[in-house]
Amino acid sequence: MEIIAEIWNQAIIRPMINSLIMLYQLFFSNFGLGIIVFTIAVRGLMFPLTLRQSRQIKQMGALAPKMKEIQEKYADDKPRASRETMRLYKEAGVNPIGCLGPMVVQFPIFIGLYQALRQTLPSTPERLAGLSEHLYTWLPQVNAAVPLDSHFLGLDLSTTAQQAGVVGWALAVLVGASMWVTQKMTSMPAADPRQESTQRTMLWMMPLMFGYFTLFFQSGLALYWIVSNIVGIAIQGSVSGWAPLITLATLGRAKPAAEAPALNAPAEEEGASDAGPQGDSDGRENAGRGDRNRTKGTRRRSRGGRNRRRKSR
Repeated sequence: MEIIAEIWNQAIIRPMINSLIMLYQLFFSNFGLGIIVFTIAVRGLMFPLTLRQSRQIKQMGALAPKMKEIQEKYADDKPRASRETMRLYKEAGVNPIGCLGPMVVQFPIFIGLYQALRQTLPSTPERLAGLSEHLYTWLPQVNAAVPLDSHFLGLDLSTTAQQAGVVGWALAVLVGASMWVTQKMTSMPAADPRQESTQRTMLWMMPLMFGYFTLFFQSGLALYWIVSNIVGIAIQGSVSGWAPLITLATLGRAKPAAEAPALNAPAEEEGASDAGPQGDSDGRENAGRGDRNRTKGTRRRSRGGRNRRRKSR
């Protein structure tokens, strides 16, 4: 266990602590800005995984009608339905487990950042002395920056959200709300009613749980989670579209813009179908009558012209 703890400390905790302090110095000795830039940098490193997740979710949404057909066709044969669903995934090149990649990677980062914040923003002289053990000796700028100013927009990022009062509760709400929107945009289509019920439960349970836990974490960790969720929403929307977010914003009242032309299509087809052989013959007859009428009129005008010339003579 000591070896695992040492690997965790050297590979996760120390790089995070030194990165946070370096960003603190670079961005005007503002720890809040340092956390925001750190979050964006982490999301940038995870961008290939996030992009793959977004594309997989988009492909899963396109397969939803076929998945529903399989479930209805093999409603009495669950093993066959599972095999056919996996065959559909394989033919489409979709891996449902691949959609969980960014979520799995973020949990170690979340835990590591929690520990790094506790040590970067020490609340006692003993912890401040312990912080020096985690700083790189070959980075004199990092050693010169300690101790750090933990205030950001009037909020002490070293205290828990619960201790921050109204602002801390607002952070907890923002964590839960941003996580709910993230899950709503990245939720995969359900294959059966049981899976749909499970997804609906998780859609509400996870944001409520993390929002509650935020009250007992450092406010800096809540800031990280909010920024991370916002970046994730932006990436997902740019890949698969903003339809889920638009539906949420309009409370489900938004309708596709292509709906109106679709309603006019049957009338056009009906008019086109009426132009059959009978319609073509009627058109030719009307055209012939028009030509004959125009010919008779021309003859009358020419006769009238000759008569007027004779009278004038």
